[in-house]
Amino acid sequence: MKSNPQTFLIALLLALVGVLLAWVFFGALTGYQGDRLATLALSRVPDSGVSHPVTSVLLNYRAHDTLMELAVLLAALLGIWSLGPAAAPYQPASLVLASLVGWVVPMLILVGGYLLWAGGHAPGGAFQAGALLGAAGVTLALSGKANAGLPGEPGLRVLAALGALIFALVGLALMGLGRGFLTYPPAIAKWLILLIETGATLSIGATLAAAFLGGLPVACAHPRTPFTLLRIRIVLPVARADTRT
Repeated sequence: MKSNPQTFLIALLLALVGVLLAWVFFGALTGYQGDRLATLALSRVPDSGVSHPVTSVLLNYRAHDTLMELAVLLAALLGIWSLGPAAAPYQPASLVLASLVGWVVPMLILVGGYLLWAGGHAPGGAFQAGALLGAAGVTLALSGKANAGLPGEPGLRVLAALGALIFALVGLALMGLGRGFLTYPPAIAKWLILLIETGATLSIGATLAAAFLGGLPVACAHPRTPFTLLRIRIVLPVARADTRT
């Protein structure tokens, strides 16, 4: 069997890239003698407005990255909506399942609210709370709710963009006050972070639930434009006449 020179060159190139990455990784671990980044970040946690290091990193040192994550979720949802209306909803739930959903969904919302509040001093935060809100929407969709408990199109669009919008507006407001973008004043850092995380929680929950539907929710797929209102007014009298005959 003859060897392919192109295959050999590709294998050699991949081996060289692997050696280079291993050398960079080894140098990053052993080549710096000062304080590591984790040590510096932990030492500044008391100045961040929250006491939990994960929330401190996500909303302070990596605030720009977190803002971009919300923007990516919004862009993904817009891509899903561009596919058209959502698929046909599931069959209505039976009495047992409907009763179970009536207990589970409020508990998911309640625990999500707790995780949002606890994120400043314990494991939790916007992404965990938003995931539970999204799970509540998925549960409603599986039980036969065509719109997964989501509002109409205008409200849903506001919810989907709320997290990134509040995030950006807080940063711009701080710049207007002479501070850096998303550089929180220590006196109100806690409340600004809570405001941002509240908006992010609502956006994440709405985005995940809407994404599960696979398209624009049924209630949003046919907005009530003047044309559709006129069509309803024309059809209803005909239907009434048919019932009388």
